[in-house]
Amino acid sequence: MAVGNGGQQRPNQQASAPSAASGGVPQSWDAIKDDVSGIAGAAADQGREFLSSARDQATGYMDQRKDAIAQSIADFGHSLREACGQFDDRPNIKTLVDNAAQGIDQLADSIRARSFNELFDEAEYLIRRRPGAVAAATMMAGFLVARFIKASAENIRDEQQRRRTASKRSRGQGQRARAQASPGSAYAGA
Repeated sequence: MAVGNGGQQRPNQQASAPSAASGGVPQSWDAIKDDVSGIAGAAADQGREFLSSARDQATGYMDQRKDAIAQSIADFGHSLREACGQFDDRPNIKTLVDNAAQGIDQLADSIRARSFNELFDEAEYLIRRRPGAVAAATMMAGFLVARFIKASAENIRDEQQRRRTASKRSRGQGQRARAQASPGSAYAGA
C-alpha cells in the first residue's frame, strides 16, 4: 500500500520499485524472466541439435558397421548349428536349435538389407507389440548361448587336460632316461 499526501495509505496501489539505474532491483521481473526463458530456449535448441548430430553420427557408424555385425550374427548361427551336434539323440531339441539358427540367419540377412533406423524402429515396434514373445525369445537365446559356451568350455578343458597329461608323460620319460644314464641310480642298467 502506498502512502498518500496526508500520510494516509491508499489501498490497491503498490509502491514503485527502484530503477536499475539507481543501483536497485530492475523495474520488471518479467524482463529477467524473458531473458532466462530466452537462454533456456537457446540451450534447449543447442541440445536438440547436439542430440540430432550425435544420432546422425551413430546411425552413420552403425550403417557402416552393419555388414560386419550381420556377418558376426551369421557366424553365431553357424556355430549354433555346429553345437547342435550334441542333440542328435534329442530330435525335438535339435529341431528347435536348427530353427533358431535359421532365424539367426534370417536376422543377419535382414540387417544387411535394411538401414539402422529401419531396424531400430522395427525392433521398437516388435517389443511394444509383443513383449512376452520378446522375453521368451531372449530367454531361449540366453539358453542357447549358455549351451554353446558350456560346450566350448568343455572342449577347451578336455584339450588342456590332454596337453597336461602328454606334458607330464614326456617329463616323466625324460627324468627316467636321465636317471638310467646316471651311475648309482636305481634305474641304472635297467
